[in-house]
Amino acid sequence: MGDVVNLKRFKKRGEREQAAKQAEANRALFGRTKAERARDEFLGERNARVLDQHLIENGDAS
Repeated sequence: MGDVVNLKRFKKRGEREQAAKQAEANRALFGRTKAERARDEFLGERNARVLDQHLIENGDAS
């Protein structure tokens, strides 16, 4: 016969690994400095302004 295996250990190990993956994803999404968030917001607003400048207002252009 094989060795006796405690299934709780495997379940807990899987849960810890899943939590570690989730923590890594959260660090990538939310782990930014205030300056990085401000820069991204500025660039987003700037890109929106540039895009709006190229918008054709009337409907007769094809």
